[in-house]
Amino acid sequence: MQIRAGFSLSYDCPNPTPMLLSLNLHPSRRLDLLTPQVLSFSPAVESWDYMDSYGNVCTRITAPRGRMTVSTEFDIYDAGTPDIVPHDATQHSIRDLPDDTLIYLMGSRYCETDRLTNVAWQLFGHTAPGWPRVQAILDFVHHHITFNYQKADRTRTAFGAYSERTGVCRDFAHLALTFCRCMNIPARYCTGFLGDIGVPPDPDPMDFSGWFEVYLGGHWYTADARHNTPRIGRILMAIGRDATDVALSTQFGPAVLSGFSVTTYEITS
Repeated sequence: MQIRAGFSLSYDCPNPTPMLLSLNLHPSRRLDLLTPQVLSFSPAVESWDYMDSYGNVCTRITAPRGRMTVSTEFDIYDAGTPDIVPHDATQHSIRDLPDDTLIYLMGSRYCETDRLTNVAWQLFGHTAPGWPRVQAILDFVHHHITFNYQKADRTRTAFGAYSERTGVCRDFAHLALTFCRCMNIPARYCTGFLGDIGVPPDPDPMDFSGWFEVYLGGHWYTADARHNTPRIGRILMAIGRDATDVALSTQFGPAVLSGFSVTTYEITS
């Protein structure tokens, strides 16, 4: 299938403000592009890209005083198949994990493994290692948290989501991946596009989506505690330890996000 995706984000800055943007597609999806994916700025600003330590393509700019809009639109090929559910994927012992996965066992800004390890072992210590354990975590988090845009809080951590039992997609992902790390399963945060393809339209406003990946049986597999069902048409933008590493924008000074729209849909003609 072919998918058209894009966004338009506007920022109001009282003074020129340096920014880091994580708004490009992940390199793993670049070969699927049918049209270029290029960031456009209005007014025009100098920009340049670099690759961060997680393999994401990030952009550096200095936003001018006043309003600046960054946008993109592109077409991309997608296999049109749902997320793989690796029922038989095995869990590695710690000593057998590749070195580059170990960072995804550690606590991070939004994922306090130290505060949730005892909870995780009480809830999931009886489950079979591997995907059955991941599925048990997904089931628990899916039912434990109530999705609510009005309760979105960019400072809420995994422990906060566990305690408050409310949040948005990033809260589902943070809590579930933290439980996975507590159970010795490497888990990394993902952000990207996820349109309502193959499912009934969601009445909530379209947004970027947050999910995560787990490392089992020598591969990274998609896991999504909010939806808790295989989905079609994910378009990965960035990966990291948690939402800190994949923030759409990091501002080094005052800035207000004053405009936000995202589109993702299957091209049918």
